[in-house]
Order: sequence, then C-alpha cells, then structure tokens
Amino acid sequence: MLNKLIAEATEIDFKVALEVKKPKSWLKSVSAFANGIGGVLLFGVDDDRSIVGLANAQQDAEAISRLIKERITPLPQFVLRPLQEKGKELLAVEIAAGRSTPYYYSADGVKDAYIRVGNESVPAPDYVLNELILKGTNRSFDALVTDERKEDYSFTLLEATYRERTGLRFEPSDYVSFGLTDKNGYLTNAGRLLADQHIVYNSRLFCTRWNGLEKGSIFDDALDDKEFEGNLIYLLQNGSDFIRNNSKVRFAKKAQYRVDKPDYADRAVTEALVNALIHRDYIVRGSEIHIDMYDDRLEIQSPGGMFEGKPIQDCNINTVGSVRRNPVIADLFHRMKFMERRGSGLRKIVSETEKLPGYTEELCPEFHSSGTDFRVVLKNVNFNLVTGDQDSDHDGDQVNDQVVPVEIKRDSLINFCEIPRSREEMMEYVAVASKRYFRENYIRPLLDAGKLRMTIPDKPNSRNQKYVKA
Repeated sequence: MLNKLIAEATEIDFKVALEVKKPKSWLKSVSAFANGIGGVLLFGVDDDRSIVGLANAQQDAEAISRLIKERITPLPQFVLRPLQEKGKELLAVEIAAGRSTPYYYSADGVKDAYIRVGNESVPAPDYVLNELILKGTNRSFDALVTDERKEDYSFTLLEATYRERTGLRFEPSDYVSFGLTDKNGYLTNAGRLLADQHIVYNSRLFCTRWNGLEKGSIFDDALDDKEFEGNLIYLLQNGSDFIRNNSKVRFAKKAQYRVDKPDYADRAVTEALVNALIHRDYIVRGSEIHIDMYDDRLEIQSPGGMFEGKPIQDCNINTVGSVRRNPVIADLFHRMKFMERRGSGLRKIVSETEKLPGYTEELCPEFHSSGTDFRVVLKNVNFNLVTGDQDSDHDGDQVNDQVVPVEIKRDSLINFCEIPRSREEMMEYVAVASKRYFRENYIRPLLDAGKLRMTIPDKPNSRNQKYVKA
C-alpha cells in the first residue's frame, strides 16, 4: 500500500514525526502542494523511506486537521488516511491541487504562499504570486484590461497577417470579439502585445548563433547575435528568419534526383517558436525568450514553466493535456493558422523532425521545464557526432585537390597569409567548401608544422580569429 501511494503521488514529502510546536516545517508543504499540482505528506517515514511509525496516530491526525484549518488560508482540499506498514502506524495527508490560489501559510503575523522547487517548498516570488492570484480568480494576464486606448496605437501588421493567412478582413468588431479590447476601447494585455508599437517591455527575443557546442562570450564566440522587441507576430517572423539564416539545407545526389537535407524542420521550428510566444509568462519583469543556436542543436527557452501539471520531462507528450497560460493570444494564433490543433504542438515538433532525411531516435527533440522556464531542444540532423562537425560536400573538395595536389595549395595558402586572413577568405582562396575538410587538411597541418599561427591563440574559436604566416 505504501509503495503504491508513493508511486502514484505527484509530489511527496516524508516526515519522521509531527511537529506541533513548529508546524510551519510541514504546513509550508501543504501550501506548496495546494498552489501546485497537489501532493502527499507522509508522517512516520524518514527521508530514506525507512519506516519509523507514529506513537499516537489518532492524536496526530486530529492535530494535523486542526493546524491546516487554522493556518492555511483559504482551506485546501485534503484527505487524511491512516496506514499500517510493518506493524507501525503512519499517516498520509493527500492535498489536492487548489482552484482558489494562492494558498497562504498564515500565523504569528506572517502570511506567505509557498511553491515547490525541486524537492523543497519555498516562498513564491512576486511574479509567481501574481500568476497564482490570476489563476485563483480564473483570469489570465493576456485578458486583463489596461488603461491604454486602442485609438492611440496601430495594428497594421496584425491586420495584414490576419488577411494573408485567413483570407478575411480584420473587422473593427473583431478587436472586442477576440479579446484585444474591451467594449470601451481599452486594450487588454493581448492587444498591447499585438500592437505595432513596443509597449510591453518583456515582449523581446534574444537570438545568438554560438561558435561551437557551448555558450561563450558574445563578443568573441558569437557568430551572429540579434535582439528583437515588439509585436508577437514581428518576433515570430524575425525569430524564424534568424534560425533560417543560420541553418543550412544540404543535399544528397541520387541517380535521377536529389534529396534536400535541412538542419531543422521548418514546421517544427515554427511550432517551437509559437509555443514559446503564446505560453510564456509575461509577468516576469526583465524577461525575454532566448534562441541559442550551436553547431549540433537549437534551443528555444521561454520564461515560465508548465502552467499546470508535472515538469514536461516527466510527462508523455502524446497524452499531456494543454492548459493555456495566455488563452486570448493562443486563440488568435490558432485563427491565423500559426498553431496546429490545440494541445498538439509538442507532438507536431517531434513528428515533423522525424520526417527529416537522416533522422534517428537519438535526434528526437527534447523538452525540459522547471518552475521558472520551458526549453525546447531541436537536434541538428546534419551534425556528425563522431567528427564534431556537420556533414558537407567534402567529397567534391577531395576531387578538387586531386586536380591540384593539396601540398601545392598549402604552399600557396602560406603566401596568401602574408597578411592576416580569416578562415572564410582562406577557404575561398583554395576553393574548398567543407569546413571540416579544410580544418583537417589545411589549418591543422600548417599550424602543427609552425607555418601558420593564430592571431588570437588564447581563443581559437573566436569569430575574430585570423591566420598569418609564421
């Protein structure tokens, strides 16, 4: 019975005994469970799951019920269940996920709401508390009416995009119908996020193409970096363009045709970006969506974890439900056909990636969430894990070098580098297309022989790196 209870619990805390004099030690977990996805408090069990038992389970049960009623407000839904394990008495307190959030621990002049972070119950930060308040009043951030008037702003991009993608005009009445304004012409937060002007500071997108497999210095290790701010459609378009401009479409020649081999599936990228824009938490001050591209992967990270439910990495994406943090924005993006059927976005990311030539199970997209963020990882299907580079047309480079021996081209390249030259300049000079082939057959041999040297030897992967004759 005990093992079954532990296995089925969404969250669980073990307590050796009931603290009556200092009940905050366990009541904060009651608050956190009610503010989250529910959980179980198990009294009489040590953290290592060894059975200790309770001296007087009936008395402890009465104290638990009394203290929850006295010190947790509003009163959460809970069930007390006595258990017997190895001849010892235990108590399980099952707390349901609450609908009237936030649930506060209130005593001795202190009133705090708690949330779960990992295996701990910690005070909720201000932005989480604000979201709990909205959730408890059955409201969302994007539906809140502001003091900004529609007449003070323009919506050219929204109206043009709506016409392009639906074939319909965006009528004046649609602003009210779709939840972008109230009947008096005041914008909701959704309306503010879709205005041409940048009036929601957090509506920003930071994009970086890193040189290699890890982050480094923006100044030395970023091959490309851009920042965008404003309208959500503008962010979607520019984010997509950034990824497209920093990706490649390779091809494999067949007898009668060729097969295109893009690094990433376009539809998967769009779904991931739309997911980030419509499900992110806009309450977090100073936050933004990040796109980080590496040689082997693309990561899209947005503020705010799963709105409800377990961390996404603990869920089956084929069965996980869709609970929308920003339902007004989600509905409009669905109307404009940026989204698939509601709740199918993550599955679409996987299915579109599976269609790519060269796909294997190791390249399946990954999803991670914490209490503060959500991250999608798309693998570059053209990245070769063995060589640490991307597949390329290096066979053609070998043919070229058979026409003009590589040794002769190396000697010519040394003279070409009488002045510092970038890798791109050198590759163009010797007519080599593959970075990997060029590195292995030109750069490394010449550096090892001491015939070339780096201009920035301490940072070999710097985007400002050049090579000069030694």
